[in-house]
Amino acid sequence: MGADNFFLFGLTADEVAHVQASGYRPRDFYNADPVLRGAIDAIASGLFSGGDRNLFRPLVDQLLEHDPFLVLADFASYYAAQAQVSRAFADADRWTRMSILNVARLGHFSSDRSIREYCRDVWHVQSVHITL
Repeated sequence: MGADNFFLFGLTADEVAHVQASGYRPRDFYNADPVLRGAIDAIASGLFSGGDRNLFRPLVDQLLEHDPFLVLADFASYYAAQAQVSRAFADADRWTRMSILNVARLGHFSSDRSIREYCRDVWHVQSVHITL
């Protein structure tokens, strides 16, 4: 795709390891970032659930107390990337160019290839031929 044609955000693998090793406390990110706090509070308020403050309570509690996928740690980076997306989208020529290049280069990203590589490189399993 090329680095100029997509929006990368989130912690690197080394940063994830450091955050986890230092004792990740997601509530610290919530307390330190007013934008993140506003987003979490909006979810908890029932704004997205017809006023039902309990519907998303398990999600909010999980994010604030456990957050095994470091969602709150990634939020500031995501928010900054989203601002880049908004600027790119406002520039119709740039957005069109990026879109065309991404579609043109998409052929390499097939689910069959991805699963085959995961099986080989990550899970270290062999494929099983099934005759129908």
